[in-house]
Amino acid sequence: MNSDFIKYQAQTSPYPLGMEVSHAIGSYIYDTNNKKYLDFVAGVSACTLGHQHPRVNQAIKDQLDKYSHVMVYGEYSQSSAVEYCKLMASLLPESLNKTYLVNSGTEAIEGALKLARRTTGRSQLISCHNAYHGNTMGSMSVMGFEDRKQAFRPLIPDVDFITFNNEEDLQKITTKTAGIILETIQGGAGFIEPYDNFLQKVRKRCDEVGAMMIVDEIQPGFGRTGKLFGFQNYDVVPDIVVMGKGMGGGMPVGAFTASAEKMDLLTENPKLGHITTFGGHPVIAAACLATLKEITETNLMPETLEKEKLIRTLLVHPLIKEVRGRGLMLAAMTESAEITNEVILTCQDKGLILFWLLFEGCAVRITPPLTISEEEIREGCAIILNVMDEILNKQNN
Repeated sequence: MNSDFIKYQAQTSPYPLGMEVSHAIGSYIYDTNNKKYLDFVAGVSACTLGHQHPRVNQAIKDQLDKYSHVMVYGEYSQSSAVEYCKLMASLLPESLNKTYLVNSGTEAIEGALKLARRTTGRSQLISCHNAYHGNTMGSMSVMGFEDRKQAFRPLIPDVDFITFNNEEDLQKITTKTAGIILETIQGGAGFIEPYDNFLQKVRKRCDEVGAMMIVDEIQPGFGRTGKLFGFQNYDVVPDIVVMGKGMGGGMPVGAFTASAEKMDLLTENPKLGHITTFGGHPVIAAACLATLKEITETNLMPETLEKEKLIRTLLVHPLIKEVRGRGLMLAAMTESAEITNEVILTCQDKGLILFWLLFEGCAVRITPPLTISEEEIREGCAIILNVMDEILNKQNN
């Protein structure tokens, strides 16, 4: 591990993986010793089209040759951002037609929470236990995991929590509620899908009391579940959609989308209801536009479900209790955090990149690029099974 990496760059944990990256292309990352690693994580669901996708790279280069940052967000009409927002509106339900471009998923969450309060004139926000929506102060306030936020209190007030998939808890959404925010598939909690029409029941309760339904699509979004957004699998239309990660083909970006009527409330009383210097950056927007066109103009989304079937067929092992999730947002569940740690770390040694989930220690994250091939899936799953065989043999001896 590069000692300067530890000495000069702030870390997120005491034990970073520390790979020294040389280059990356397609489904592979190469270290400075030219060792090749098959990427089953895609930058934690961010590199939707793999690494160095030619359409994304070309869009970035073309935009750089025209102009980069010229003005703070929302003042100048910049074609890549305008075209992106127009295309997004054409792909979403009619009521979701205006998009605010920001710099990251967590900023998009902040904007969505503000919009819910501004739209309703109410203060209460509701989230779910074991939810993860980002790590800035507002998004941390709706994180449903106390151990991760206790050190940073006080956070924003008037936040309550319900249990995902618990219909009785929906009575906590009242006429005092500005909005409920929830992931369409809970990520950090272990890739937990909604069941028994839970999202439709949330929608119904929000309509009854006039609360905003905010869906966090930062992980499920951009084709990862077989639809452009996860909520489209569950026959529901939210008031606000939050996106990020896979949106930019590996570039840093986020956005939130709502109706023009709601979004226009951020323009006055007060003016600059949300403001960002670099949101809608033309180079980033060009990457987003190329990514969105590639996802929607090809067969990548339906192929995602075929690749899910292949992974489920291959990953059968005594150490795997179940495979959770949908599409290429999957988690192989082992019996213990110790087994999961050993699988992830040993697989990296053998040239396969896996990763953890935030709150569920038994989960092995499998979120490869949507562009991953069947051959590459077979290669990666063979490494996982080989490592699990080694662990099982050690347990039995």
